[in-house]
Amino acid sequence: MAARKRNSDDKRKIDNSRPGVAPGGVDLGSIRGKIDEIDARIEELLNDRARCAQLVGISKTAAGKTVDFYRPEREAEVLRNALKRNRGPLRDEEIARLFREIMSACLAQQEPLKVAFLGPEGTFSQAAAFKQFGSSVRALPLPAIAEVFREVESGSADFGVGPIENSSEGTVNHTLDMFLSSPLKICGEVEMRINHYLMGRMPGLGDVKRVCAHPQALAQCRGWLDENLADVERIAVSSNAEGARRARDERGTAAIAGRSAAEVYGLSLLANEIEDRPDNTTRFLVIGPKLFSASGVDKTTLLLSAEGTAGAGALFRLLEPLAEHKVNMTRIESRPSRRRKWDYVFFIDVEGHVSDPAVARALAALKERASLYKVLGSYPRAVL
Repeated sequence: MAARKRNSDDKRKIDNSRPGVAPGGVDLGSIRGKIDEIDARIEELLNDRARCAQLVGISKTAAGKTVDFYRPEREAEVLRNALKRNRGPLRDEEIARLFREIMSACLAQQEPLKVAFLGPEGTFSQAAAFKQFGSSVRALPLPAIAEVFREVESGSADFGVGPIENSSEGTVNHTLDMFLSSPLKICGEVEMRINHYLMGRMPGLGDVKRVCAHPQALAQCRGWLDENLADVERIAVSSNAEGARRARDERGTAAIAGRSAAEVYGLSLLANEIEDRPDNTTRFLVIGPKLFSASGVDKTTLLLSAEGTAGAGALFRLLEPLAEHKVNMTRIESRPSRRRKWDYVFFIDVEGHVSDPAVARALAALKERASLYKVLGSYPRAVL
């Protein structure tokens, strides 16, 4: 009896492994046919959406450029609605990425957006640019954040993307300081979960003589480096991608960078996810020539100075209107004003859009107390 039962079980396994039969006896041909039908409907709906996007452009202006039709507040609303509808099995991150690519492709029907980023190729800034705008853009890698600002200011690029702060290492001061003299506005923000990889052309860690990376990456992996490569020289370079280029060209040099840099520069991964904190996240800013309308879930960034309000409690008096009007301040940074020694300005993030009534009242009162007052941006909060 046991032998007959075993033979019967074996026969079922064989039957279920036949071509066209899935485990459980499901007909694969039927499933594939249904998938083909769904794919055809998806394709038809995507083209319907693209035609609607064309009509939106025509209704605005026949001579407009692609940048004139880009509305970050509308795209943020579309993504939030998509995430609210999502019931799985696709994860929210996958839904957001798919909808971002759909919007990117629809917007680029006539001409792709030109987006400058802190390069070269393979940097997290490039990944942030694609996360914000999708891959149907013309990505322009530049060697310095100052050049990203200049390209956007001159109109050679429609938008720019650069890092502003890391969850463990704090502010990227050079990006922040650019706003002291630039007329550009903050149009959006992108949060990227950062995984760092050690990569090179050597067979193992024992052959690593030096490690090249951006100073922020070296700092974010300090503990791992101290434990595993304590005697190896650490060299700070302009970007992680520059470190990857050196690792490709120099014997004994390894780099810390994102996984995509290993593919771009033909390097082997020597160690995975070596960042010290598992929640390591970098925030990037999207910069452009103008402010946009409210999306419903927004942030506002201000540049302020309390000059002329010296004495105890000066900063408190400057910011008091935020508390009075119940506007939440989420971040404050001080930086040298570059006007004279020991003179400082403050960069402040608050919740809400400048058009929100409570925010508008608070900022009007704050403006009267500040010697320097500038709205750097009012933009959708990062969706994911």
